[in-house]
Formats: sequence, structure tokens, C-alpha cells
Amino acid sequence: MNREWIFSIILAGISIGLYFLDLSRAPRMESGLHARGAVIAVDNSKVRRNLIVKTEEQFLTVRLLDGPHASKEVSVTNMLTGKLEFDEFYEVGAIVLVEYDVRSGRPANALVRGYYRLRMELVLIGLFGILLIVVAGATGLKAALSFIFAAMVLWKIFFPLILRGYPPLLMGLAVVAVLTAVITFSVGGLNKRGTATFAGSMMGVLLTCGLADLFTGSFKLHGAIRPFAETLLYSGYYSLNLTDVFIASVFIASSGAVMDLAMDIAASMDEIKRKHPEIGLLEHIRSGLRVGRAVIGTMSTTLLLAYSSSHLAMFLLFMAKGMPAQNILNAPFVAAEVLNILVGSFGLVTVAPFTALVAGFLYQRRSKAG
Repeated sequence: MNREWIFSIILAGISIGLYFLDLSRAPRMESGLHARGAVIAVDNSKVRRNLIVKTEEQFLTVRLLDGPHASKEVSVTNMLTGKLEFDEFYEVGAIVLVEYDVRSGRPANALVRGYYRLRMELVLIGLFGILLIVVAGATGLKAALSFIFAAMVLWKIFFPLILRGYPPLLMGLAVVAVLTAVITFSVGGLNKRGTATFAGSMMGVLLTCGLADLFTGSFKLHGAIRPFAETLLYSGYYSLNLTDVFIASVFIASSGAVMDLAMDIAASMDEIKRKHPEIGLLEHIRSGLRVGRAVIGTMSTTLLLAYSSSHLAMFLLFMAKGMPAQNILNAPFVAAEVLNILVGSFGLVTVAPFTALVAGFLYQRRSKAG
């Protein structure tokens, strides 16, 4: 237990250090002060409406609610582009995030950056952390620290290094290896169970990476089919290998579910060994595989439901247009999701026997050593 608490303290310290790390060479967007604001007046006289689409300008008067210029009022022009996914239309009483400069001691050049959501996001994160700790105790605390660490590694290391030209596949595998090690050892413990979980997970991730690389070429896909990928190229990153970024996204997306299944198998085999220390190697592995078969029965649809639900509107549009199934499945962005689901599922299915084999040999070595 002392080792695990020391590990948790180190993990928390590294997460704090990563928060202050800056590896990005991207130019900084000029930004001024930020504050919450309340919309107190709206002028929609210039807004053009075409059914549900609104374009042109919406003029707002916003009173700042906090910051050094609290209670001051600013005028804001809200440009409506006609894109519902990006535009926000405000009414009196809306609480928004305001970005502004200061001129002659007064706020000026104000912009509205959307409804103010930061406070509720923090509340939701806090409730999630509390729930983890209440349900799982010390293990929940370590899981919360692992969650924060994973977010910091992706945001502060992986994304900036990809933009700086580092190979996406190697960086993706390195990041997944680090995150898998931290998460499995912090939750599973620095023991045989954690080791089996880590080894089984990485075997599944490596298989997923290889299959993603193989079938991306066979499907004639490229990374520009992802949202915002083309915009990223136009932002000056012409040398970025978007196809490798797409492949990395496939095995990174499935790595969490792979870890989850590996932990289930390793924990089951650990408990089996504790209750039946005399169990033989082959019988122990068969027990792990039986547990794996039961879990795979439900986990096999995990990626299907996760990915298809995120594209629900797209599938509804296809159905509304009466498109044939052949056309839908052959479309590049749908084929990309098929690859995502099936290749990720290969990793999920194979991680069960991988973990069972590793755990069987690890616990057999321990019993012989004892």
C-alpha cells in the first residue's frame, strides 16, 4: 500500500508539472481579458432568417459580471454565418463568456465566445471525481489521478509533438504505452495483476495498430476524411501525415476499452489464484479464457455503439435521403468508421487470450518461486 500511495503522489506531481509544460511552437492567438457577462439588450434588426438558418449580424449589450471591469457594459457584434453547428443566437438574460481588450481604462473590442459553460464543466468533473472516490475508495482516487494524467499527456505532450513533426504512429504507441502503464499500475497495483494487464493491453494495441495500418491502405483511405483535418493543413501544417494521424486515432480510441477488458481478465485470474493456489497453469489459463468469453460477449458491441452514436445524425440523413446500403458503406467517411469499429474490436477480442496467457505464466512463476 505504501508503494501505491507513493506512486499516486508521484503521478499527481507529474500531472501538475505537465500543466505548466509548453512544447507547442504554434503561434499564440492574441487574447485579452475574459469574464462572464450577462446579455442585457439584443438588436436583431440586421439578422436575416431563412427557415431555421440565421445570418448577418446580431448586436448585443453585455454587462460584465466578474473580473477587473465587473458591472461595466460593452457592445458586441455576434456574426451569424448560417452554420448551426458553429453559430449561437443569444437572448436577453443569457450568460456568456466575453473576451475583451482595455482602452483608456474601459473594456473595448469585446467578443462573445459562446454561452458560459466553464463553471458547469468544472462541476461535472468534480462530481465525477467524487463519485469515483465514494464508490471505489483509494482505487477511485488513483483512477481520478490517472484520468487527469491521461488528459495532461495528450494535451501537453502528444498533440504538440505531432504538430512539431514527430511521427504520429511512434508517438501514438509511446503515449499509449505510458498511459497504459500508469493507469494499469495505479488501478491494478504494482504487482502481477498490473503487469498482466499492461502486457495484455499492449499486445492488443500493437495488433490494432498493425491491422489499422494494413486496412487503411486496403480501403484507400486518408486522414483528410476526419473533421477539421483539411483545415489543419490550411493552417500551415502541410507536412503533417494525416493518414498516420488517422491510424494513430484508431488504436488510441480503442486502447481504453482494451485496458478495461485486460483488467477484467487479470483481476479474475488473480482472484482465482488466491482462492485456489494449487491450480495448474493450463487450468488457470482456461479459467481466464472462460471469463474472457463472457466479457467479450458484451464488449464486442462497445465500439459499435460508441462510434455509431457519435454519427447518428449522419446515418439519419442517409436514411432520410433513401440512399442504398451499398452507397452508404462504400462512402469514405463511413468506411473509415467501419475500419475504426472492426479493427478496434480485433484488439478487444484478442486481448482476452493475450492477458490470460501472460497472467497464467506470471502466477505460475510466483507459485513455483514460493
